[in-house]
Amino acid sequence: MSTPGFSPALVVLSVAIAMFASYTALDLAARARGIADGTIHSGTRALWITGAAVTMGGGIWSMHFIGMLAFEMGMPTAYDLGLTLQSFLIAVGVTGAAFAWVGRKGARRHAEWLAGPLMGLGIALMHYTGMAAMRMPGHISYDPTLVAASIAIAVVASTTALWLAFRHNSLAEKLAAALLMGLAVAGMHYTGMAAATFSGDEHVHAGADTVSAAPQTLAFAVTGATFLILFIGMLAIAIDQHRIQGELLASEARFRAAIEAVSGVLWTNDAQGRMVGPQPGWSAITGQTPDEYRDFGWADAVHPDDSAPSIAAWNDTVAARKTFVFEHRVRVKEGGYRHYAIRAVPVLNRDGSIREWVGVHTDITAQREAEAELRESNEEIQRYAYIVSHDLRAPLVNIMGFTSELAETRVELQHALAGHPQAERIDAEFGEALGFIGAAVTRMERLIAAILKLSREGRRRFEPEPLDMSAVIRRLADANQHQADSQQAVVTVTPGMPEIVADRLAVEQIFGNLLDNALKYLDPARPGRITVSAQAIGTERVRFSVADNGRGILRNDHVRVFELFRRSGTQDRPGEGIGLAHVKALVRALGGRIDLESEPGRGSTFTVTLPRGASMEHAAAPLSIAAE
Repeated sequence: MSTPGFSPALVVLSVAIAMFASYTALDLAARARGIADGTIHSGTRALWITGAAVTMGGGIWSMHFIGMLAFEMGMPTAYDLGLTLQSFLIAVGVTGAAFAWVGRKGARRHAEWLAGPLMGLGIALMHYTGMAAMRMPGHISYDPTLVAASIAIAVVASTTALWLAFRHNSLAEKLAAALLMGLAVAGMHYTGMAAATFSGDEHVHAGADTVSAAPQTLAFAVTGATFLILFIGMLAIAIDQHRIQGELLASEARFRAAIEAVSGVLWTNDAQGRMVGPQPGWSAITGQTPDEYRDFGWADAVHPDDSAPSIAAWNDTVAARKTFVFEHRVRVKEGGYRHYAIRAVPVLNRDGSIREWVGVHTDITAQREAEAELRESNEEIQRYAYIVSHDLRAPLVNIMGFTSELAETRVELQHALAGHPQAERIDAEFGEALGFIGAAVTRMERLIAAILKLSREGRRRFEPEPLDMSAVIRRLADANQHQADSQQAVVTVTPGMPEIVADRLAVEQIFGNLLDNALKYLDPARPGRITVSAQAIGTERVRFSVADNGRGILRNDHVRVFELFRRSGTQDRPGEGIGLAHVKALVRALGGRIDLESEPGRGSTFTVTLPRGASMEHAAAPLSIAAE
């Protein structure tokens, strides 16, 4: 009988199998975590978990079996088929349960604290079941202390390995998890083997349901089967990785196509906001080389007036870790400067730290040029409107003066034609003509006054200030209280409206006109109800609604009511048709928009959406009446 010991080659083989199987299985199981993030379809989760369980369970079992074959006891040994199969099923079952628990949808943090002990206990149970399957002419006794140590090794190492595999994604951490798991399985096995004491007994026989062969033959057979399983697992990983790579390439292609569709270029900066590495997009528009745009060298291509503000705004954004939104002029390689809108966002690591910045420069030169032309056109129209309306006042005053003289002449004609048979007819026609002239003059005077008012508003510069919108609109409603009472109407202003920063006079004119119109066009058949409310839209805009139960407006007239000097519906209320046109111009000048929903007989709702804060562009923008 030879001296008991271990075959070094089989020991090394068993540990290698444990590590290789651990890496493959942990990678397969980690892919099931994608179900929790919505990155893979739920139907594939069970396949990944099953593959991980078979790979890990089979690898652990193979390591255990080869490890026992490595032990040379100096006596013939066989294995009970039933218990051996049972030990394999235990290994697959407990690892599958552990992976399913950690990788399930909605798994909470520290789920490995339950899955790790489960896997460790399963490994230990598999080991001692496999030991019980040994059939030899002798008995096995165990040292309780070493048995407990082997179980502790399995539990602690399994928990740690699961934490590494399911909480991190780098290759180094995956390798560390596999190394730790492989050592845990091997450590548990050989500690358990050290806990066993074998005593010979010539009267103990293997039995009928056993298998025996040379240790090397069994080891090679088990190793071959194990590596076949691991090869299938690695092949599945490779196929899935190829699929993911294809999706990433397609996504990148779509993203780059989208950037090109909006005349933009893509660039990246490091976590500190410095431009590093190749930036083909930036080079394409500026002609700068990598050495020229490195770090903050890109600022050399920015217009001198915009360079310092761009760097200051960028540094503030990097420090605040927020989205960068800016605009500046860039010197292009063809010569000259073009306007670019910039938007950049931080890309975060799992621990919340910034990995890099991804930004887009979008060419808005054509838009800015069109806006400049439009502003110039508006200014010319406003000057023209002011001149024309001012010059029209002089002949209108003359007409009004001569009309007064004609009224006096009418009295003289009455005396001169006294007793004439046609005197009454002539006087009636004369009076009717004077009435038409007076009405036309009065209307013309109101229209000229309205044009002058719009022209003066167009030259006024806005002065943004914080506004308590509930208080502002409440004061406007109180100013119309007499009109509301006379029509038995109730005006409700929702308290606690979001504050905005805007020109007070412009805001008062907007909502003053809307409240006045709502009261003016109520339905006399029912009590009037007017409600002003507001709702925050994200963090940058507020939507205000002025709703009434008045006459309503035909759908075909929803657009024309905002046109200058255009009105809709029954013309039984005074007005020149400039109120809503003025409101729309003011809303646009403040950087917002106005919409209308209305139905005859049910009422109207005017919705005004305004920015929370005044932008540089709209704070100084003149009022546009030409675009209405």
